[in-house]
Amino acid sequence: MFQYQTGGVSYTLLKKYAEDNRRNATDAEIILWDFLKGRQLGVKFNRQHVIGDFIVDFVCLEQNLVIEVDGGYHSEPRQHEDDIKRQDWLEENKFRVIRFTNDEIIGDTERVLKEIKEHLSL
Repeated sequence: MFQYQTGGVSYTLLKKYAEDNRRNATDAEIILWDFLKGRQLGVKFNRQHVIGDFIVDFVCLEQNLVIEVDGGYHSEPRQHEDDIKRQDWLEENKFRVIRFTNDEIIGDTERVLKEIKEHLSL
């Protein structure tokens, strides 16, 4: 299992960014969090959680499942490259990563939740 580092300058800065992200969540993140919080799917999720040198949108540490919510800027070439690097690192460290767009979460929440549940039952 991945060892979490909870000290140092990098972690301190990332933790602050994660707190800012929680305060400034997108509509899609708010909608999804309403279904993930409080063990509603049978497991605990954290939001805007620091893992290594990254902040993930949502994570179930019990099952090493990361959920990323992609807004429009994720289609920009530089961001897309960064997303691939982050996902590769997470997968190398035994996390499974699933991604949804803001539009998917807002427009088809039931399908998104169904897919998350399928990944949780593995």
